[in-house]
Amino acid sequence: MERTRTIVRTSVQGIGVNLVLVAFKAAVGWLSGSIAVILDAVNNLSDALSSVITIIGTKLANKAPDKKHPYGHGRIEYITAVLIAGIVLAAGISSLRESVMKILHPEEADYAVWSLVIIAVAVAVKFFWGRYVKAVGNRVNADVLVASGSDALFDAILSFTTLVGAAISLLWHVSLEGMIGAAISLFIVKAGVDMLRDTLSTIIGKRTDPAVSEALKKTICSFPDVYGAYDLTLHNYGPSRVMGSVHIEVPDQMTAVQIHRLSRQIATKVFAEYGVLLSIGVYAHNDSDPAMAAIKQWVQQKIEADPAVVQMHGFYADPQTKQVMFDLIVDFSADAEQVRSNLLAALGERYPDMQFDVILDTDFSD
Repeated sequence: MERTRTIVRTSVQGIGVNLVLVAFKAAVGWLSGSIAVILDAVNNLSDALSSVITIIGTKLANKAPDKKHPYGHGRIEYITAVLIAGIVLAAGISSLRESVMKILHPEEADYAVWSLVIIAVAVAVKFFWGRYVKAVGNRVNADVLVASGSDALFDAILSFTTLVGAAISLLWHVSLEGMIGAAISLFIVKAGVDMLRDTLSTIIGKRTDPAVSEALKKTICSFPDVYGAYDLTLHNYGPSRVMGSVHIEVPDQMTAVQIHRLSRQIATKVFAEYGVLLSIGVYAHNDSDPAMAAIKQWVQQKIEADPAVVQMHGFYADPQTKQVMFDLIVDFSADAEQVRSNLLAALGERYPDMQFDVILDTDFSD
């Protein structure tokens, strides 16, 4: 798979780049006695380790589905991201501890011109490498590479602050090593926390991007005889494997064969355009009976007046059985059962000869 090869190749290159930077920065830090430069080298070492974990995780995530894991192993990439976040956090906490000791017991660093040149070169390398990795990550939809690229760009900025600290030390003989090291450590910790929070949010199951859900529903509704698309849910089983379901509202006169053909056409187009494996359910649409249409209009006006109600859909009124069915989506902040009970009471009072079946639905997507 080309995506996998690209991630692995970029990660291998990252290992090489970071190991070279580790050697340079560790040598400069040891010769100059600079804790900030040594911490920079430690951070580069953690970056190299992260690349190793990325390679292993990517390989495991691309294992074929099996009986125990029929949805594939794509979510291993998210577990990999959690491990990387843990490494970043550990490095940041360790660096912060060493920096605090340097603040409490400062020692003036001895910088040579050649060492500053090496740091400047490292800044340039990290900057351009970070831009490259981030671009590759965006191109192949690999959040791990995007995060690595962003981290590298951030490292370039932090290394630049080390260079500034060295200049201050040389010009004014003021030691800011501990403070700069503490600042670098705090940025590392923040990067790890942000990475961990974003990845855990994905694993838990976060809301679909409104732009994606809107575009996908627009594609579905572009087919003739589709009055609306509702209950869209998307489940992420890895960056390149998304499955979901949706209900479409179609005329109640359609035959099973017509619905089957339409559903296949929709599923095929959605997969081709979005890479989503979509399961499609059906709501029947019927406005042919004026009395039933009037009930729908009254219900629509009633729920529009209630700020707690997000949407009503799947409305079907049967004049023969005098049964009305629809789904109700209530805002997460409201008491859904109470909203449903109030609506049923109002409907029973308004239409005592009708039976109402109102199902509470979940606001999965916009």
